[in-house]
Amino acid sequence: MLASCLLLGACASHEQARTTTGAPAALVDPDATPETVALFQHLKALSQEHILFGHQHATEYGHGWYGEADRSDVKSVVGSHPAVIGVDFSGLSGRTPEEIARNKALLQQQIVDTYNRGGVVTVAWHFNNPIVEETGFYWNDSLSVRTVERLIPGGDYHEAYKAILQTVGALAHDVTGQDGTLAPMIFRPYHEFDGGWFWWGAPHTSREDFVSLWQFTVSYLRDSLDVHNFLYAFSPDVQFNSEADYLDRYPGDAWVDLVGMDDYHDFGRDGHYDLEAGAQRLKIVSDYAKRAGKLAAFTETGLESIPDSTWWTNRLLKTLRTDSLALCYVLVWRNDVRSPTHYYAPFPGHPSVPDFQRFYQDPYTWFETDLPDLYHVSAP
Repeated sequence: MLASCLLLGACASHEQARTTTGAPAALVDPDATPETVALFQHLKALSQEHILFGHQHATEYGHGWYGEADRSDVKSVVGSHPAVIGVDFSGLSGRTPEEIARNKALLQQQIVDTYNRGGVVTVAWHFNNPIVEETGFYWNDSLSVRTVERLIPGGDYHEAYKAILQTVGALAHDVTGQDGTLAPMIFRPYHEFDGGWFWWGAPHTSREDFVSLWQFTVSYLRDSLDVHNFLYAFSPDVQFNSEADYLDRYPGDAWVDLVGMDDYHDFGRDGHYDLEAGAQRLKIVSDYAKRAGKLAAFTETGLESIPDSTWWTNRLLKTLRTDSLALCYVLVWRNDVRSPTHYYAPFPGHPSVPDFQRFYQDPYTWFETDLPDLYHVSAP
Protein backbone atom coordinates (compact mmCIF):
# COMPACT_ATOMS: atom_id res chain seq x y z
CA MET A 1 0.00 0.00 0.00
CA LEU A 2 2.89 2.35 0.69
CA ALA A 3 4.92 1.35 -2.35
CA SER A 4 4.06 4.31 -4.54
CA CYS A 5 5.35 6.78 -1.96
CA LEU A 6 8.37 4.79 -0.83
CA LEU A 7 9.65 4.72 -4.41
CA LEU A 8 10.48 8.38 -4.05
CA GLY A 9 14.14 8.96 -3.40
CA ALA A 10 16.88 11.51 -3.88
CA CYS A 11 17.00 14.97 -2.42
CA ALA A 12 13.95 17.17 -1.97
CA SER A 13 14.23 19.28 -5.10
CA HIS A 14 11.33 20.82 -7.01
CA GLU A 15 12.70 19.15 -10.15
CA GLN A 16 12.10 15.62 -8.86
CA ALA A 17 8.43 15.37 -9.88
CA ARG A 18 8.07 14.85 -13.61
CA THR A 19 5.40 15.04 -16.27
CA THR A 20 4.26 12.01 -18.22
CA THR A 21 6.71 13.02 -20.95
CA GLY A 22 9.62 13.02 -18.50
CA ALA A 23 10.09 16.78 -18.37
CA PRO A 24 10.72 18.35 -14.94
CA ALA A 25 7.58 19.63 -13.23
CA ALA A 26 8.55 22.85 -11.44
CA LEU A 27 6.56 24.09 -8.49
CA VAL A 28 5.15 27.60 -8.52
CA ASP A 29 7.65 28.47 -5.80
CA PRO A 30 11.26 27.57 -6.65
CA ASP A 31 12.13 28.30 -3.01
CA ALA A 32 9.41 26.08 -1.55
CA THR A 33 10.41 24.47 1.73
CA PRO A 34 11.73 20.90 1.51
CA GLU A 35 8.60 19.67 3.29
CA THR A 36 6.35 21.41 0.75
CA VAL A 37 8.29 19.90 -2.14
CA ALA A 38 8.16 16.47 -0.52
CA LEU A 39 4.39 16.76 -0.10
CA PHE A 40 4.01 17.57 -3.79
CA GLN A 41 6.19 14.62 -4.79
CA HIS A 42 4.41 12.13 -2.57
CA LEU A 43 0.94 13.28 -3.61
CA LYS A 44 1.95 13.03 -7.26
CA ALA A 45 3.27 9.49 -6.80
CA LEU A 46 0.47 8.09 -4.67
CA SER A 47 -2.23 9.46 -6.98
CA GLN A 48 -1.28 6.73 -9.43
CA GLU A 49 -2.67 4.06 -7.11
CA HIS A 50 -4.66 5.71 -4.31
CA ILE A 51 -6.72 8.72 -3.35
CA LEU A 52 -6.72 10.55 0.00
CA PHE A 53 -10.07 11.20 1.64
CA GLY A 54 -10.69 14.70 2.96
CA HIS A 55 -13.37 16.47 4.99
CA GLN A 56 -13.82 20.21 5.48
CA HIS A 57 -13.47 21.44 9.08
CA ALA A 58 -13.29 17.79 10.16
CA THR A 59 -11.38 18.30 13.40
CA GLU A 60 -12.73 21.74 14.31
CA TYR A 61 -16.33 20.63 14.80
CA GLY A 62 -18.90 18.09 13.69
CA HIS A 63 -22.50 16.95 13.97
CA GLY A 64 -23.52 18.17 17.43
CA TRP A 65 -20.07 18.99 18.85
CA TYR A 66 -17.42 21.70 18.70
CA GLY A 67 -13.79 22.08 19.66
CA GLU A 68 -13.01 18.69 21.18
CA ALA A 69 -9.41 17.52 21.02
CA ASP A 70 -8.51 14.79 18.54
CA ARG A 71 -12.12 14.29 17.48
CA SER A 72 -13.76 14.07 14.08
CA ASP A 73 -17.02 12.48 12.95
CA VAL A 74 -14.98 10.41 10.48
CA LYS A 75 -12.72 9.09 13.25
CA SER A 76 -15.78 8.24 15.35
CA VAL A 77 -17.02 6.04 12.48
CA VAL A 78 -13.85 4.37 11.14
CA GLY A 79 -11.16 4.98 13.76
CA SER A 80 -9.09 7.41 11.67
CA HIS A 81 -9.24 11.09 10.87
CA PRO A 82 -9.49 11.99 7.19
CA ALA A 83 -6.13 12.16 5.44
CA VAL A 84 -6.93 15.71 4.27
CA ILE A 85 -8.32 18.34 6.62
CA GLY A 86 -9.97 21.40 5.11
CA VAL A 87 -9.71 24.77 6.86
CA ASP A 88 -10.65 28.28 5.73
CA PHE A 89 -9.00 31.71 5.80
CA SER A 90 -12.40 33.43 5.95
CA GLY A 91 -11.78 34.65 9.50
CA LEU A 92 -8.60 36.56 8.65
CA SER A 93 -10.30 39.67 7.27
CA GLY A 94 -13.50 41.69 7.58
CA ARG A 95 -13.54 41.39 11.37
CA THR A 96 -12.20 43.26 14.37
CA PRO A 97 -8.49 42.88 15.15
CA GLU A 98 -9.41 40.86 18.23
CA GLU A 99 -11.59 38.48 16.22
CA ILE A 100 -8.88 38.08 13.58
CA ALA A 101 -6.32 37.26 16.30
CA ARG A 102 -8.62 34.61 17.78
CA ASN A 103 -9.35 33.11 14.38
CA LYS A 104 -5.66 33.05 13.54
CA ALA A 105 -4.85 31.20 16.77
CA LEU A 106 -7.55 28.59 16.10
CA LEU A 107 -6.32 28.11 12.54
CA GLN A 108 -2.73 27.76 13.70
CA GLN A 109 -3.74 25.01 16.10
CA GLN A 110 -5.68 23.08 13.46
CA ILE A 111 -2.91 23.34 10.88
CA VAL A 112 -0.09 22.43 13.26
CA ASP A 113 -2.02 19.54 14.83
CA THR A 114 -2.80 18.10 11.39
CA TYR A 115 0.84 18.45 10.31
CA ASN A 116 2.11 16.84 13.51
CA ARG A 117 -0.20 13.86 12.92
CA GLY A 118 1.12 13.55 9.35
CA GLY A 119 -2.08 14.70 7.64
CA VAL A 120 -2.55 17.18 4.80
CA VAL A 121 -4.06 20.67 5.11
CA THR A 122 -6.03 22.29 2.31
CA VAL A 123 -7.18 25.89 2.68
CA ALA A 124 -10.30 27.39 1.12
CA TRP A 125 -10.82 31.15 1.21
CA HIS A 126 -14.38 32.35 1.57
CA PHE A 127 -13.07 35.89 1.33
CA ASN A 128 -15.51 38.53 2.56
CA ASN A 129 -15.80 41.36 0.06
CA PRO A 130 -13.41 44.03 1.35
CA ILE A 131 -15.42 46.82 -0.30
CA VAL A 132 -19.00 45.75 0.48
CA GLU A 133 -18.46 43.83 3.69
CA GLU A 134 -22.15 43.37 4.50
CA THR A 135 -22.53 40.93 1.58
CA GLY A 136 -19.86 38.58 2.93
CA PHE A 137 -18.29 36.45 0.22
CA TYR A 138 -21.45 36.20 -1.88
CA TRP A 139 -22.57 38.37 -4.77
CA ASN A 140 -25.71 40.38 -4.03
CA ASP A 141 -27.37 41.96 -7.07
CA SER A 142 -28.70 44.86 -4.99
CA LEU A 143 -25.56 45.70 -3.02
CA SER A 144 -22.44 44.21 -4.59
CA VAL A 145 -20.02 46.11 -6.79
CA ARG A 146 -17.35 44.87 -9.17
CA THR A 147 -14.43 44.34 -6.84
CA VAL A 148 -11.64 42.39 -8.53
CA GLU A 149 -10.60 45.31 -10.75
CA ARG A 150 -10.19 47.43 -7.60
CA LEU A 151 -7.91 44.94 -5.80
CA ILE A 152 -5.34 44.37 -8.53
CA PRO A 153 -2.36 46.69 -9.11
CA GLY A 154 -3.66 50.13 -10.02
CA GLY A 155 -6.96 49.63 -8.21
CA ASP A 156 -8.10 51.92 -5.40
CA TYR A 157 -8.29 49.00 -2.91
CA HIS A 158 -4.95 47.49 -3.88
CA GLU A 159 -3.15 48.59 -0.71
CA ALA A 160 -6.02 47.30 1.43
CA TYR A 161 -5.75 43.95 -0.35
CA LYS A 162 -2.02 43.82 0.33
CA ALA A 163 -2.74 44.37 4.03
CA ILE A 164 -5.14 41.40 4.02
CA LEU A 165 -2.51 39.24 2.32
CA GLN A 166 -0.03 40.30 4.99
CA THR A 167 -2.33 38.73 7.58
CA VAL A 168 -2.41 35.53 5.52
CA GLY A 169 1.37 35.64 5.23
CA ALA A 170 1.79 36.11 8.97
CA LEU A 171 -0.22 32.96 9.59
CA ALA A 172 1.86 31.03 7.06
CA HIS A 173 4.98 31.97 9.01
CA ASP A 174 3.46 30.93 12.37
CA VAL A 175 2.58 27.26 11.79
CA THR A 176 5.68 25.52 13.07
CA GLY A 177 5.33 21.82 13.78
CA GLN A 178 6.91 19.82 16.57
CA ASP A 179 9.83 19.03 14.22
CA GLY A 180 10.62 22.74 13.93
CA THR A 181 9.53 23.09 10.29
CA LEU A 182 6.65 25.04 8.79
CA ALA A 183 3.51 23.09 7.93
CA PRO A 184 2.83 23.01 4.17
CA MET A 185 -0.65 23.93 2.97
CA ILE A 186 -2.57 23.55 -0.28
CA PHE A 187 -3.96 27.07 -0.72
CA ARG A 188 -7.11 27.21 -2.86
CA PRO A 189 -8.19 30.83 -3.34
CA TYR A 190 -11.03 32.10 -5.52
CA HIS A 191 -12.66 28.71 -5.99
CA GLU A 192 -15.81 28.12 -8.07
CA PHE A 193 -14.95 31.28 -10.01
CA ASP A 194 -16.89 30.10 -13.06
CA GLY A 195 -20.21 30.60 -11.24
CA GLY A 196 -21.84 33.86 -10.24
CA TRP A 197 -22.52 33.27 -6.54
CA PHE A 198 -19.19 34.68 -5.27
CA TRP A 199 -18.07 38.27 -5.87
CA TRP A 200 -15.02 37.00 -7.77
CA GLY A 201 -17.22 34.94 -10.11
CA ALA A 202 -16.98 35.14 -13.89
CA PRO A 203 -20.06 37.38 -14.40
CA HIS A 204 -18.52 40.01 -12.11
CA THR A 205 -14.99 40.37 -13.46
CA SER A 206 -13.14 40.09 -16.74
CA ARG A 207 -10.90 37.15 -17.56
CA GLU A 208 -7.87 39.45 -17.62
CA ASP A 209 -8.59 40.97 -14.21
CA PHE A 210 -9.19 37.55 -12.63
CA VAL A 211 -5.86 36.29 -13.95
CA SER A 212 -4.17 39.48 -12.74
CA LEU A 213 -5.66 39.00 -9.26
CA TRP A 214 -4.48 35.38 -9.12
CA GLN A 215 -0.97 36.16 -10.31
CA PHE A 216 -0.58 39.13 -7.99
CA THR A 217 -1.82 37.09 -5.01
CA VAL A 218 0.71 34.34 -5.62
CA SER A 219 3.61 36.69 -6.39
CA TYR A 220 2.96 38.92 -3.38
CA LEU A 221 2.76 35.98 -0.97
CA ARG A 222 5.79 34.26 -2.48
CA ASP A 223 8.09 37.11 -3.47
CA SER A 224 7.19 39.96 -1.10
CA LEU A 225 6.05 38.10 2.02
CA ASP A 226 8.41 35.11 1.68
CA VAL A 227 5.66 32.50 2.05
CA HIS A 228 7.28 29.26 0.90
CA ASN A 229 5.01 26.61 2.41
CA PHE A 230 2.06 26.92 0.01
CA LEU A 231 1.02 24.81 -2.95
CA TYR A 232 -1.47 26.74 -5.09
CA ALA A 233 -4.70 25.09 -6.23
CA PHE A 234 -7.02 26.17 -9.07
CA SER A 235 -10.60 24.87 -8.87
CA PRO A 236 -13.66 25.97 -10.82
CA ASP A 237 -17.13 24.54 -10.40
CA VAL A 238 -18.80 22.53 -13.17
CA GLN A 239 -19.29 25.16 -15.87
CA PHE A 240 -16.99 23.35 -18.31
CA ASN A 241 -17.27 20.44 -20.71
CA SER A 242 -13.91 20.65 -22.46
CA GLU A 243 -10.31 21.40 -21.63
CA ALA A 244 -10.61 24.76 -23.39
CA ASP A 245 -13.55 25.68 -21.16
CA TYR A 246 -11.67 24.48 -18.09
CA LEU A 247 -8.64 26.64 -18.90
CA ASP A 248 -10.62 29.76 -19.81
CA ARG A 249 -9.45 31.65 -16.71
CA TYR A 250 -6.36 29.58 -15.98
CA PRO A 251 -3.51 31.88 -14.88
CA GLY A 252 -0.83 29.67 -16.44
CA ASP A 253 1.29 26.70 -15.40
CA ALA A 254 3.80 28.99 -13.70
CA TRP A 255 1.09 30.00 -11.21
CA VAL A 256 -0.66 26.72 -10.32
CA ASP A 257 0.54 23.54 -8.57
CA LEU A 258 -2.75 21.65 -8.37
CA VAL A 259 -5.75 21.60 -10.71
CA GLY A 260 -9.11 20.50 -9.40
CA MET A 261 -12.83 21.04 -9.57
CA ASP A 262 -15.84 21.29 -7.26
CA ASP A 263 -18.84 19.18 -8.27
CA TYR A 264 -21.94 18.64 -6.18
CA HIS A 265 -24.24 18.98 -9.18
CA ASP A 266 -23.52 15.58 -10.74
CA PHE A 267 -23.40 13.67 -7.46
CA GLY A 268 -26.94 13.93 -6.13
CA ARG A 269 -27.67 17.56 -5.38
CA ASP A 270 -31.43 18.13 -5.67
CA GLY A 271 -31.75 14.48 -6.71
CA HIS A 272 -29.67 15.01 -9.86
CA TYR A 273 -27.18 12.30 -10.76
CA ASP A 274 -24.96 12.28 -13.82
CA LEU A 275 -21.93 10.26 -12.80
CA GLU A 276 -20.81 9.96 -16.41
CA ALA A 277 -20.62 13.76 -16.74
CA GLY A 278 -18.84 14.01 -13.40
CA ALA A 279 -16.31 11.39 -14.43
CA GLN A 280 -15.72 13.12 -17.76
CA ARG A 281 -15.02 16.44 -16.05
CA LEU A 282 -12.64 14.74 -13.62
CA LYS A 283 -10.87 13.15 -16.59
CA ILE A 284 -10.36 16.58 -18.18
CA VAL A 285 -8.73 17.76 -14.95
CA SER A 286 -6.67 14.60 -14.47
CA ASP A 287 -5.47 14.45 -18.07
CA TYR A 288 -4.35 18.06 -17.98
CA ALA A 289 -2.46 17.49 -14.72
CA LYS A 290 -0.65 14.50 -16.20
CA ARG A 291 0.53 16.48 -19.20
CA ALA A 292 1.48 19.60 -17.27
CA GLY A 293 3.09 17.86 -14.32
CA LYS A 294 0.50 19.19 -11.88
CA LEU A 295 -1.35 17.53 -9.05
CA ALA A 296 -5.06 16.87 -9.64
CA ALA A 297 -7.80 16.63 -7.03
CA PHE A 298 -11.55 16.47 -6.57
CA THR A 299 -11.45 19.59 -4.44
CA GLU A 300 -15.09 19.58 -3.25
CA THR A 301 -18.05 17.26 -3.53
CA GLY A 302 -20.62 15.56 -1.36
CA LEU A 303 -24.30 14.88 -0.86
CA GLU A 304 -25.98 16.91 1.87
CA SER A 305 -27.51 14.68 4.57
CA ILE A 306 -26.35 11.60 2.58
CA PRO A 307 -29.89 10.26 1.94
CA ASP A 308 -28.43 7.59 -0.36
CA SER A 309 -27.07 5.00 2.09
CA THR A 310 -24.71 3.51 -0.52
CA TRP A 311 -23.51 6.84 -1.93
CA TRP A 312 -19.91 6.24 -0.86
CA THR A 313 -19.24 3.10 -2.84
CA ASN A 314 -22.01 3.10 -5.42
CA ARG A 315 -21.67 6.74 -6.46
CA LEU A 316 -18.41 8.33 -5.31
CA LEU A 317 -15.97 5.41 -5.35
CA LYS A 318 -17.46 4.05 -8.55
CA THR A 319 -16.76 7.38 -10.25
CA LEU A 320 -13.27 7.81 -8.82
CA ARG A 321 -12.27 4.44 -10.25
CA THR A 322 -13.22 5.28 -13.84
CA ASP A 323 -11.00 6.20 -16.78
CA SER A 324 -7.62 5.86 -15.10
CA LEU A 325 -8.06 9.02 -13.07
CA ALA A 326 -5.02 10.18 -11.12
CA LEU A 327 -6.40 12.33 -8.30
CA CYS A 328 -4.48 12.90 -5.09
CA TYR A 329 -7.51 13.65 -2.90
CA VAL A 330 -11.27 13.99 -2.74
CA LEU A 331 -12.85 16.28 -0.16
CA VAL A 332 -16.45 16.39 1.06
CA TRP A 333 -17.92 19.45 2.70
CA ARG A 334 -18.47 20.17 6.38
CA ASN A 335 -20.72 18.82 9.11
CA ASP A 336 -22.54 21.73 10.75
CA VAL A 337 -22.64 21.83 14.55
CA ARG A 338 -26.34 22.70 14.96
CA SER A 339 -28.13 21.93 11.71
CA PRO A 340 -29.92 18.56 11.67
CA THR A 341 -29.47 18.29 7.88
CA HIS A 342 -26.32 20.18 6.83
CA TYR A 343 -23.64 17.52 6.89
CA TYR A 344 -21.61 15.64 4.27
CA ALA A 345 -19.75 12.94 6.21
CA PRO A 346 -21.39 10.25 8.35
CA PHE A 347 -21.41 10.21 12.13
CA PRO A 348 -22.24 7.34 14.53
CA GLY A 349 -25.75 6.07 13.87
CA HIS A 350 -26.12 7.51 10.38
CA PRO A 351 -27.61 5.03 7.85
CA SER A 352 -24.63 5.39 5.49
CA VAL A 353 -22.08 4.29 8.12
CA PRO A 354 -21.80 0.66 6.87
CA ASP A 355 -21.18 1.81 3.32
CA PHE A 356 -18.70 4.45 4.47
CA GLN A 357 -16.82 1.75 6.35
CA ARG A 358 -16.62 -0.23 3.10
CA PHE A 359 -15.34 2.94 1.41
CA TYR A 360 -12.72 3.28 4.15
CA GLN A 361 -11.64 -0.36 3.85
CA ASP A 362 -11.19 -0.20 0.08
CA PRO A 363 -7.44 -0.28 -0.71
CA TYR A 364 -7.86 2.60 -3.15
CA THR A 365 -8.88 5.10 -0.44
CA TRP A 366 -6.41 6.38 2.13
CA PHE A 367 -7.19 7.96 5.47
CA GLU A 368 -4.80 9.52 7.96
CA THR A 369 -3.68 6.24 9.53
CA ASP A 370 -2.72 4.92 6.08
CA LEU A 371 -0.25 7.71 5.38
CA PRO A 372 3.52 7.33 5.20
CA ASP A 373 5.73 10.32 5.98
CA LEU A 374 4.57 12.75 3.32
CA TYR A 375 6.96 15.51 4.33
CA HIS A 376 10.35 13.92 3.74
CA VAL A 377 12.03 11.95 0.99
CA SER A 378 14.84 9.54 1.69
CA ALA A 379 18.22 9.58 0.01
CA PRO A 380 18.76 6.83 -2.61
